[in-house]
Amino acid sequence: MRGFITDPDEPAGLALADDLPEPNPAADELIVEVGAYSVNRGELYLLGQRTDGWRPGQDAAGEVMRPAADGTGPQGGTRVVAVVDGAGWSERVAVPTRHVAELPDAVTTEQAASLPIAGLTALRALRLNGPLLGRSVLITGATGGVGQIAVQLALAAGARVTAQVSSPDREEEARELGARHVVWDLDDESLGPFHLVLDGVGGPVLKSAVHRLAPGATVAAYGTVGGAAELGLPDFASAPLSKVVGFFHAVPEDEKGADLATLVHLVAERRLTPRLGVVRDWAQTREVLSELANREVRGKAVLTLDG
Repeated sequence: MRGFITDPDEPAGLALADDLPEPNPAADELIVEVGAYSVNRGELYLLGQRTDGWRPGQDAAGEVMRPAADGTGPQGGTRVVAVVDGAGWSERVAVPTRHVAELPDAVTTEQAASLPIAGLTALRALRLNGPLLGRSVLITGATGGVGQIAVQLALAAGARVTAQVSSPDREEEARELGARHVVWDLDDESLGPFHLVLDGVGGPVLKSAVHRLAPGATVAAYGTVGGAAELGLPDFASAPLSKVVGFFHAVPEDEKGADLATLVHLVAERRLTPRLGVVRDWAQTREVLSELANREVRGKAVLTLDG
């Protein structure tokens, strides 16, 4: 079986091997024949940490090749999207049935592959501070993989959304997502107060966002592309009982499939449109990772397998 594996002797430390073992599923796992996967910024960090023999890949979509032995989950031939802990950048991968969702005809394999990590992060972070109807929400890095989904989901939930982008040339992209208020810095003291912030930038942007919070607000901090932020008690002076939460997509573990199904349903109903910034053959995974590292990808980067 073919698939990517980390190898310090290969370009970019990543090799496309053709002799990997076939998946050996547990009783509650099915095997997916992967048709497409997406790459995430967090995987760049993991590739740098697990440099020898690790099999990367968390987002995958394709077709059930072998259903789970315990009878749970979709049957063979069903199109699905899945979130896995690794080995998703392969021709086949074993997945717990509770981590998959079936795909209707209205959702393409490429669209589905873009959803797991980014979609779960956005969906679950938006739930952190209660109902969003009429609430003010700030989404930083709004044209990135998570941000572009979060803007659309927050608007669908009835929030008043402010989209922060890195530069004026990204404003039109944010408006195409539906955002009516777009900024590229948070220095304007008239901004906010925000009841919820989704921050994938960190650094000075996170610090400025904290200064724009409403009392009791929450910041879901899921990324640090802008570096670390130094925060102290005075930063929260105007927003008592507000908090910054280090946010990860993976909890709750057993509801990943159900939440993926929610995202798929929204895509099928055209209430959520994944923005695919890059769609290429999986042989170009290393090149796409370099573009992702250099922040040249807007939206999600998806790789397709030739079957």
